[in-house]
Amino acid sequence: MESVIAAISLGLLGSFHCVGMCGPLALALPIHHKSTSFKIISVLAYNIGRALTYFLLGVFFGLIGQGFAIFGLQQILSITLGSLILLSIILPKLFHLNFLNNPGWQSLVSKLKMAMSGFITNANASSFLGIGLLNGLLPCGLVYMAITGAIATGSILNGGLFMAFFGLGTIPAMFSMMWFGQLISIRFRSGIRKAFPYMISLIAIMMILRGLNLGIPYVSPKTGSDKTGVSCHEQKECCHK
Repeated sequence: MESVIAAISLGLLGSFHCVGMCGPLALALPIHHKSTSFKIISVLAYNIGRALTYFLLGVFFGLIGQGFAIFGLQQILSITLGSLILLSIILPKLFHLNFLNNPGWQSLVSKLKMAMSGFITNANASSFLGIGLLNGLLPCGLVYMAITGAIATGSILNGGLFMAFFGLGTIPAMFSMMWFGQLISIRFRSGIRKAFPYMISLIAIMMILRGLNLGIPYVSPKTGSDKTGVSCHEQKECCHK
């Protein structure tokens, strides 16, 4: 449950970052002079496409996290990822993503944008779904942050669900941007962006606490006991009886 709350919170508060980055694309979609029913279907299709891509990314990275969990390294992984996120907030220059300037990466991003442009010319629900699917693959620091949460779940399904709920959390702001245009003021978005690092830091601290295995319910649950809740020592005593 705590991972679902964290994913939705990350999506809700981080979605104003999405509005700043993806807002021009959302405003460029040809829906503003269409009927109300067309706008609703198109906006939903676009956002469902994004959420579906996020879910698939979560499944992939959840598989990586599950590999760590199988070898008993999930706690170490959670602490490491949480620490790296905190460092990225405190010392952002150390985590500058130089690979984004790689010509091969830029070529891939250009191809994605060209494919999205092709979908834009076809104003129907399926084209908006395609735009959303591709948009979920565009470089985004917020998505990378969500991916660390998917890895930390240590599960294919939970990783997928984490990213899906993250995607759902971004929908209200993106829906509003596509529907109402510039109704969300720049000042309001700026205020949310200033609060965003604090929320990310809180999620990072939660990941670290979870890895520390402190026995705090929901925050840092104790692991390593039997599924029935009976410790190994208690099982041995029962066997002797």
